[in-house]
Amino acid sequence: MKRIVISVISSMLCSVSFAQEKVIVKDSFYLLSPIEVRAIRAGDNAPFTKTNLSKKEISKGNLGQDIPFLLNQTPSVVINSDAGNGVGYTGIRIRGTDATRVNVTLNGIPYNDAESQGTFFVDLPDFASSTSSIQIQRGVGTSSNGAGAFGGSINISTNEVNKNAYAELNNSIGSFNTWKNTVKVGTGLINGHFTTDLRLSRISSDGYIDRATTDLKSFHFSTAYIAAKSSLRLNIFSGKEKTYQAWNGVSEAMLLTNRRYNPSGTEKPGDPYHNEIDDYLQTHYQLFFNHQLTDNLSFNTAFFLTKGKGFYEQYKADRKYSSFGLPNPVYGTTIITKTDVIRQLWLDNDFYGNIFSLQYKKKNTQLSFGGAITKYDGQHYGKLLWAKNGGLPDNNYRWYDFNPIKNDVTTYLKWQQQLTSNWSLFADMQYRYVKYAIDGFRDNPTVSISNRYNFINPKAGISYANNGWKSYLSYAIANKEPNREDFETGLNQLPKPERLHDIELAVEKNNATTNWSATFYYMNYKNQLVLTGKINDVGAYTRTNIAKSYRTGVELQGAAKINSWMNVAANLTFSSNKVLDFTEYIDDYDNGGQKTTAFTKTAIAYSPAVVGGATINFLPIKNAELSLLSKYVSKQYLDNTENDSRALNSFYTQDVRAIYTIQPKWLKEINIIAQVNNVLNKKYEPNGYTFSYVYGGATTTENYYFPMAGTNFMVGLNIKL
Repeated sequence: MKRIVISVISSMLCSVSFAQEKVIVKDSFYLLSPIEVRAIRAGDNAPFTKTNLSKKEISKGNLGQDIPFLLNQTPSVVINSDAGNGVGYTGIRIRGTDATRVNVTLNGIPYNDAESQGTFFVDLPDFASSTSSIQIQRGVGTSSNGAGAFGGSINISTNEVNKNAYAELNNSIGSFNTWKNTVKVGTGLINGHFTTDLRLSRISSDGYIDRATTDLKSFHFSTAYIAAKSSLRLNIFSGKEKTYQAWNGVSEAMLLTNRRYNPSGTEKPGDPYHNEIDDYLQTHYQLFFNHQLTDNLSFNTAFFLTKGKGFYEQYKADRKYSSFGLPNPVYGTTIITKTDVIRQLWLDNDFYGNIFSLQYKKKNTQLSFGGAITKYDGQHYGKLLWAKNGGLPDNNYRWYDFNPIKNDVTTYLKWQQQLTSNWSLFADMQYRYVKYAIDGFRDNPTVSISNRYNFINPKAGISYANNGWKSYLSYAIANKEPNREDFETGLNQLPKPERLHDIELAVEKNNATTNWSATFYYMNYKNQLVLTGKINDVGAYTRTNIAKSYRTGVELQGAAKINSWMNVAANLTFSSNKVLDFTEYIDDYDNGGQKTTAFTKTAIAYSPAVVGGATINFLPIKNAELSLLSKYVSKQYLDNTENDSRALNSFYTQDVRAIYTIQPKWLKEINIIAQVNNVLNKKYEPNGYTFSYVYGGATTTENYYFPMAGTNFMVGLNIKL
């Protein structure tokens, strides 16, 4: 599970929406959402930067790639893939902020891993096929449940009611032996009260990177009873992922000769180790109850349990017995101190709790009071399966076993007031209490931490709308606790929580054939945690607080209907992302210790100054659509030194998608989708990492990259019975 390794568009982008339609669509998107989702989503008049994706828009690109790849055309988004083709482990950054700082909810329930705070969509294979809508918020937004949003939020909903019975067969095939098979059935609304939906999926791929195979299986089951004033819904969904590890990247030297090289498993002499895999099962149980208490007052609550269990397995060469807490075996007069081993690092975790909200709405006033109580119980342990030189007490020897606990209590009060026909006011106050109890780490078993945090996160804003014009101004504060790995610092260097001040100012204009918007943002960070290379007092590389940093920029969006058979949409972000004072630490193997270099006002790592996307849709004949999908990302630095030798080059990619729909009398619909990705065969790397050291009187820098596939394709056949 990569979660153990890490210590470290708007709807107009997929289809053009127009003035009168746009208001209706956005309002219905919010108002028709389930109550548990409305409690945390931003409505049309809320003064926060957001993008809504409908079920129809999601389905256009749903050919087997992970959820981040379905969001690629939304503003300020950069995506990446370990395997190089969007299947398996993938990543997303919003405004340069990685997934550990993007708050993700599933039907209002927190999804981020409670320890690393990362989001592992690989554990939700084909979840997009059960998704009814997605709202992406940039900045702090209206984040209410789960870890604080330090760059954005992704709110995913599956709970919308399918009123009519249906059955679907969705199948895709593509490059690198990629397959997706999905079966969906639903009863529709029976007798006006009962509904059940079921999905079964499998996705497999060989990956672009060598041996980066993926075997994913999942199901989604949902049943509900709906009455005039109440509803009860049960969701059970599960994902099983088995992927060959590809998270080590490709060295800079190897990139020039073999972009598809995978170093994973190569510590084994001869052929790479065949079972260098990540194997994880995650199952979600969600129970929702909604009740309309009066015409103005509604209540909802949900209980949830997320169970995860799995491991990643590795062949490790020349390891000391002492590093596993084992005595050196003695054969005759020979003492063996090192051996090759096969190890598994396990995670067995439960995340459970309750979310609730009470919503009042009368005339021009809306009030929401809610919160969440959650607990995370995560057992980490390691197994040794084999040692080349013997010496194991048994074939399942555990050399560490730790059980960190995390408790999180949240309450919030939201108020939205329509002041006049044009002006509306929004205010939100959230309180979070977080308690960490950590009883050790694999490499530092004696480090024990018990920390408590109390966070107050206020948000406020004002909106104006009149005659197709809309503008808003908002200010929000977010606080965020460190990740589990940040606590591996010893008692002398405990990490501080981070704080973000976010200002959003936007103006929009909509009319019958065009719409455009401009959003200015300023995100000021205090004590942001970043990797500096510094070794702490227990010998671990962890993130360090830096006092001051900021992100500021402008997001431009526009769409136009050129004529009856052509429409266009585009977005473009210009930003400046800076660390004001940064000290780099480099290991000095010649003299011991570490060498330091101070920097002033350098670019924040993985934060491109320019990100853009564009879509051109052609409708040449009835039931046919041809789309050109473009993406540009400027240069990104791999660390905070703004060193050109440690950077990811800018890239531009062009995809082409064709959709044709047939509606025969004997079937509801046949939908054929063909997409060619990277038609220009661009060689590019959207992600990587770097480290440096001093040896032999010289400073050496090692860069590693995660290359993306060249020209590749996917073809889908969707049949609705």
